[in-house]
Amino acid sequence: MHIQELSLANYRNYQDLSVTFDDKVNVIIGENAQGKTNLMEAIYVLAFSKSYRTPRDKELIQWEQNYAKIKSKVYKRKQTFPLEIQFSSKGKKAKINHLEQRRLSDYIGALNVVMFAPEDLNLVKGSPQIRRRFIDMEIGQIQPVYIYHLGQYQKILKQRNHLLKDLQRRKSKDLTMLEVLTEQLIEHASVILEKRFLFLDLLRKWAGPIHKGISREKENMEIGYLASIDVSEMEDREKIRAKYTNSFHYMVDKEIDRGNTQIGPHRDDLIFYVNGKDVQTYGSQGQQRTTALSLKLAEIDLIKSEVGEYPILLLDDVLSELDQYRQSHLLHTIQGKVQTFVSTTSISDIQHDTIHQAELFHVENGSIIM
Repeated sequence: MHIQELSLANYRNYQDLSVTFDDKVNVIIGENAQGKTNLMEAIYVLAFSKSYRTPRDKELIQWEQNYAKIKSKVYKRKQTFPLEIQFSSKGKKAKINHLEQRRLSDYIGALNVVMFAPEDLNLVKGSPQIRRRFIDMEIGQIQPVYIYHLGQYQKILKQRNHLLKDLQRRKSKDLTMLEVLTEQLIEHASVILEKRFLFLDLLRKWAGPIHKGISREKENMEIGYLASIDVSEMEDREKIRAKYTNSFHYMVDKEIDRGNTQIGPHRDDLIFYVNGKDVQTYGSQGQQRTTALSLKLAEIDLIKSEVGEYPILLLDDVLSELDQYRQSHLLHTIQGKVQTFVSTTSISDIQHDTIHQAELFHVENGSIIM
């Protein structure tokens, strides 16, 4: 899988860009605020239909323009097809092979991308929200139906929290509506949790050996799931649903008292252990970074095993954040098998053949100079 061509119109600081990429490694070089991260972001947006830098689509549209458009030619499963996504005041439109997709869950998965940016080094020590976002985005790539259930869950959760706030303020006494919303929430929560458990099995399979390799066989990494209810990863969807039903029944008074939903996938977290110790609390910065790197490299192999092809890898200003050993391990792992985009201010500090044999693109003020 690789991107052959990419075109941008009115996207961030790119007014009109059309560029052809190498199917191995492409290095985007430029000073800060010239547009190299915008280019990386555009590839991410092409895959996920939203940015990893902002929740507001209108920020992707160039100042004083009415729309922004990203177009590409993608090679996947031995055929080339166009992908396109457009943002305007009317919303966004996503097309596969010139056909507009009715739901974004029908679009996501057409292009598989793994992003590794400096903020991903906070995957271990950062907030639970970062880890939930990590797992949600990766499951969505290999099982787009997950995106549908997640979207429905978030919509119902918002409605339920609003109702709980009204009940807390005595503006409503309608517990019937709360029961309806709770039942709907449980339906989607059960699917989400089941799929997260299945995904974690796959992630452990790939991440453990990778971590052991990076740590020179000195460390074993394990991944745990902290659910907001008492549930085992061995339980199926029906048992998970029953556990949620009982837990919500038990929590109803506390939720009304606090005015928000106290349990559900939006409250869950991942926990990482290195040699049996919680690496978030007790691990060194090196161990935390090795864990984050192992997870990102595991994504590549996991997607390959599920989709049949390697995803595209985006390394956005992250190589300079890694020491030479981890940097070399990362580049050696991807060498020759993954189309990779590397953004950096300079390649002088990156001592690896993968970079020095790459196609170089110099970015300056929203333009690419070969």
